[in-house]
Amino acid sequence: MNNMTAKRPWVRVLCGTVLLCCATSLYAQSSDNKYYTPGNLGSANGEAIFQSICQGCHMHDAKGAQGAGTYPALTGNPRLISPQYMAAVILNGRRDMPSFAMGGGDGDRFLDDTKLTDAQIAEVINYVRTHFGNPYTDRIGTAEVASMHR
Repeated sequence: MNNMTAKRPWVRVLCGTVLLCCATSLYAQSSDNKYYTPGNLGSANGEAIFQSICQGCHMHDAKGAQGAGTYPALTGNPRLISPQYMAAVILNGRRDMPSFAMGGGDGDRFLDDTKLTDAQIAEVINYVRTHFGNPYTDRIGTAEVASMHR
């Protein structure tokens, strides 16, 4: 051991900590994310779309979350009374939620590469409005979603 290292034992501790952090970060995020599969949503129903995209922010029980960000609840939310409101938010985005419309978004936000067809948007709206304790049974159709594009 040279004289320099003997006088500064914290250098070894620091180097060891950095190496440990680098090694463990390789396992920080699993590559087998069963929920986010943007290339596999072609024939997905509303439930599968919710599980693949929406629950990442709005949580699996649709109760939303607060902490590093605020994600509104999709259960007990009076705004869900209007399927057109939900379609407008999904098509155009709102605050930190990106647009999921085909051709929408600027590519700079989280999930901007994930796009839904009008039929998929209608499916997920109808699913959310009839699940998680939401009592709204009137449905929105693909044609109505299509008519709402800006």
